[in-house]
Parts: sequence; C-alpha cells; structure tokens
Amino acid sequence: MLKVENLTLHYGASQILWGVSLEARPGAVTAVMGTNGVGKTSLLRAIAGRHPYSGGTIKLDEQVLDHLNAAQAAQAGIAYVPQGREVFPLLTVTENLQTGFACLPRSEHLIPPRIYELFPVLKQMENRRGGDLSGGQQQQLAIARALIARPKVLLLDEPTEGIQPNIIKQIGKVIELLRNEGEIAIVLVEQYFDFAYGLADSFCVLNRGEVVLDQPSSAVTREQILERVSI
Repeated sequence: MLKVENLTLHYGASQILWGVSLEARPGAVTAVMGTNGVGKTSLLRAIAGRHPYSGGTIKLDEQVLDHLNAAQAAQAGIAYVPQGREVFPLLTVTENLQTGFACLPRSEHLIPPRIYELFPVLKQMENRRGGDLSGGQQQQLAIARALIARPKVLLLDEPTEGIQPNIIKQIGKVIELLRNEGEIAIVLVEQYFDFAYGLADSFCVLNRGEVVLDQPSSAVTREQILERVSI
C-alpha cells in the first residue's frame, strides 16, 4: 500500500502542497481530483521522484521512501505515466516498450505477451515510430511501458486528455482489469469527471494544495464530489 502523509511541496518560494495525505491500496483506484492548478500533478511528481518535496513522508508497504529520485522510485515499484505521455518519437513501439526494462534484471528483459493482450494495437504497430502514433495510441504505449516493470503503484496523470472516445473506453477497461487483479495500487488524476467517477474506489479532492475531501466511493455522493471539484 502507498501512504502519503502530510506532504508539503514548494516551487521556489511558492508553496504548492499543504500537508497532503493520501492512501492507495492494491486492487483499488484512488482518484485525485480538483480544478486546474490545485497541485494534483505536483503530488504525482513528488510520489514519482520527479520533484523534491519539502516535508512529510511517502511510504510503500510501510517502507519509507526517503526523497527518492525518479530512478529510485521506479526501482521501488512506482510507475508514472505523465501528462503528455513522454513517448520517444523516433523510437519504435517495441523500442519504447524496451525502455521499461531499466528496473528489471537482464534475465527479465522480455515484453510479456500480456502487454499485447491489454493493448492489441501495439502489436500491430510494433515497428512504427512512437511519433507516428495517434494521441490515443501513444497513451496506450505510455501505460504499457509503465507496466513492463511490474509496478506496485501506477500513477496516471490525465490519461484521457486529448483522446478519442473509443480509446478512452479501452483505457478504462484496462484500468478496471488491473484493479480487479488486485496487485497494483492505482492513483488516477483526471479532469474527465465521469471517467474518474466510474472507476474510483476512493476520492481525494484537492483545493489550493490542500485535501478538502478524502472518502471511499461508498461514503460520498456524486453531488458531493462535484461540489468540491467545482470550488
């Protein structure tokens, strides 16, 4: 289980996160929601070792991850799919997937068939360059690359942004499948309300860098979440 406790984060002199706490359990989707600029991406970047945090604690399976960098966080089992996907445009689909081997021993440098079962289009386009794929195909590639390392935690930042509806449905089904397998804790930052609401087992709503709602889906109504998200 991922536990974030009293996390604070600054960009220079500006404080972005104010004592944020969050839990993400294996086999569950934790949706982090809120309007633009409230600190959602900053939270994911801190967890993923992409930006240093100022205070607080991040734990994975009760082990403290003490200000790890991105490579160390990935080795600890945290996979991050950032907004914008960060696909390598000149590498093929296969080569992009192979960059996910970095955290694995050499004996495991194989693309599991399951990756292509989850994302059949990637098998069809394995020799196409990443930059030639559509936005939806790139998003599938970015998620698949993150799964190569067999993470304990999957951080997804706006996976539906700029993607056609049929691909959004496919990505939603993959997230549901991963959740139901019960091995990965999924943290989803998402502006598309209905997508997040339909998948989430719990909600963490931020406003101005603070948590204003932290509840399991069974304890909160759609209207209550919408009210908080609209603040």
